[in-house]
Amino acid sequence: MNLANNLERSAFFFPERPAVSVKGVEITYAELNDRAGRVATSLIKMGVKPGDYVGLCAPNSADWIAFYFGVLKAGAVAVTISPLLTRDELANLINHVKPKIIFADPVRLGDIERLRDSAGLEKIICPDGDLDMQTLLKSGSGSLKALNRNRTDTAAVLYTGGTTGVPKGVMLTHENITFSSWSIAYHERSTEIDRALCFLPFNHVFGQIHIMNATIMSGGCLELLPSFDMERVLEAMEAGRVTKFFAVPTIYVRLLTVGDLEKKLGKVRYCFSAAASISMEIVKQWKERTGITISESYGMTEAMPVTYNHYYRHVVGSVGQVVHGVEVQIRDTSGNILGEEKEGEICIRGPNVMKAYLNNQEETRSAFWAGGWLRSGDIGFFDRNGYLYVVDRIKDLIITGGENVYPREVEEVIYTRPEVEECAVVGFPDREWGERVTAFIKPRKDCSISPEELKSFLKSCLAPFKVPKEYIVVSDIPKSSTGKVLKRELKKQIPETC
Repeated sequence: MNLANNLERSAFFFPERPAVSVKGVEITYAELNDRAGRVATSLIKMGVKPGDYVGLCAPNSADWIAFYFGVLKAGAVAVTISPLLTRDELANLINHVKPKIIFADPVRLGDIERLRDSAGLEKIICPDGDLDMQTLLKSGSGSLKALNRNRTDTAAVLYTGGTTGVPKGVMLTHENITFSSWSIAYHERSTEIDRALCFLPFNHVFGQIHIMNATIMSGGCLELLPSFDMERVLEAMEAGRVTKFFAVPTIYVRLLTVGDLEKKLGKVRYCFSAAASISMEIVKQWKERTGITISESYGMTEAMPVTYNHYYRHVVGSVGQVVHGVEVQIRDTSGNILGEEKEGEICIRGPNVMKAYLNNQEETRSAFWAGGWLRSGDIGFFDRNGYLYVVDRIKDLIITGGENVYPREVEEVIYTRPEVEECAVVGFPDREWGERVTAFIKPRKDCSISPEELKSFLKSCLAPFKVPKEYIVVSDIPKSSTGKVLKRELKKQIPETC
């Protein structure tokens, strides 16, 4: 087994169909597979062996995809790192994984050069580096077929977003990603005529596996943008170049401000939201405006997908039913299994679950219950029909006056207010209450927020202890590069009175 077999299979069946489109320039599956083969043979010539770590630290591009699959064809492990990290963050990750070779953004060349000795780097692939991509392609042969690997061998290492602490290197096997890609393609009814818009970073699990790998597996085309640009996104959709749209909740909120949105979507047939929970109110508004349901699944870097909402019985507010071949249990803090409608930690077992955290035995041990059950760190419950509902992150739980408050529940109610564009609820330390429920709110354009009116409204919808005691109006809410709200950054804004 080798994850790169998926590219080879699509190149066999659809050699002349477009695999990647960038600024109107298309690369066919035959061409992409040839480039990946050339990368692989060049890496092998440079001494890369099966199991070696090879890094990618660059923005999305056709070259990124060719290099990624070239690493896999050579039997090596693709370590994908965000090119947006600070110098210190980048140094920490590269020194942690110690890749033999790295494909890099030329903007980061200086930062990576200084890590050669400490990280044991042998070659940097980028303009002005040891050699560039074009030289790499010219020195290789496109005829190489992917080297056979064991299904349990590591195919890629993805670093967690680090929204709750130091990023961890998630080791995903060839089986993990192959299973995940097939499951996504199946549940989304993906075919070779689909064109998936991707502006989300390939170093993240959403961009790399959910969009890129699943599209390659189904023989579709990746319409690449370097980042989210409202004008370019709408232009691509209006031109009919997009059938599948993937975004984070913030982007759906922004698109809802666009006039004639339903016409601007062009041929879009499928919309999906990930990286953070999306408000039910946003899903409702999108359906009313466009006639398309925003689909959700449940998963994480360590295991995806776990559940999927359905075409035929889509339940708004739920993340769907468990995908084939995966098991999910709801457990209490002692590891006891809970019944339906009972809230507890979501625990997962199956072929989608990671191998381990790289060079981190302690974190790996604490991430699992006995029997290979991954602890998600999320609180959820099943309804009578087997639909999973994610209540909140365990670490985001607020305990105020001895009562438990799930921020997401409060956020859902705040989002029903027309003057609110975005919100985030966190707990601030408080001498009297232990934690004080606090709402950060970004108003819609040309709207204002009245804390008194909002508080009065929330009192009519929520138990008194859930109603925020403080309301902070902000111009923006801090997020990661993938759209996750960084609540740790909000918590730094603790008033001096606390």
